Amino acid sequence: MKKLNITINFDMDGTIADLYGVDNWLEMLIAEDTTPYAKAIPLLHLSSLARKLNALQRNGYDLAIISWLSKSGSEAYNEAVTAVKMAWLKKHLPSVAWDRITIVPYGTPKQNFCENPLDILFDDEAKNRDNWTGRAYDVQNIMEILREI
Repeated sequence: MKKLNITINFDMDGTIADLYGVDNWLEMLIAEDTTPYAKAIPLLHLSSLARKLNALQRNGYDLAIISWLSKSGSEAYNEAVTAVKMAWLKKHLPSVAWDRITIVPYGTPKQNFCENPLDILFDDEAKNRDNWTGRAYDVQNIMEILREI
């Protein structure tokens, strides 16, 4: 299969994982508790997403995660959050062989990871979409947009 050099990127929190739907999520993050990241439920039907992503990957697309750590946190907490996010992906999207998983400090410009003007980003934060130098979409209609690719 010929690689297209086009990456489909996903944010996690608020895009595929409902971090903000976990009761007391902010207080827990401030207390350096990773529970909200682990308890976050999927925001879409992930088996359907996985099937679509695997088909796109077979057709030459790369698949990536670009996710931020919490706004403040010690080095140990950031390492723990990274581990929990990786475990969340393994649990909820086990059949997806991500080409890249990037978990970076809060506020890191996500456009730094856009390597092609055809790269795609799905992100719930408008600033990330506005600054993306490829194609960017909010969290509405993710599956419909992927079907059109």
